[in-house]
Amino acid sequence: MLRDEALEALRGSQLIIHAGDVGKPEILMALRRLAPVVAVKGNIDKASWASELPATAMVEANGATVYVLHDIQELDLDPAAAGIQIVVSGHSHQPKRSERSGVLYINPGSAGPRRFRLPVAVARLDLGTAPWSVTFVDVLER
Repeated sequence: MLRDEALEALRGSQLIIHAGDVGKPEILMALRRLAPVVAVKGNIDKASWASELPATAMVEANGATVYVLHDIQELDLDPAAAGIQIVVSGHSHQPKRSERSGVLYINPGSAGPRRFRLPVAVARLDLGTAPWSVTFVDVLER
């Protein structure tokens, strides 16, 4: 399920990163109408269409190297040693921003079906400011 409010929150993005649990290919098609999309496979992405999704992805964005994976517990490299500045993960569906060893870690939350009592959210990352700014948008309160 892709909420109209989530699409609106992402409008104007130059790149959309989906950290897995896509659900269905129509989600990615709709997101691609807004901006280029980098997506990884989540634990619910088991249908045949999802076989094209990688387990991890790396992308350069405005001079920053971003590493994307679904479950942060499966991170099998040292991002700082690898020259990665930002790690984006999903899985817990809990919006969170933290920093360790100079690496920014972001979990954007989930903009799909509400999970438990977590907010329905997306994250907006502005790489044009220093320091980088992360804003969590609760799409149900827009």
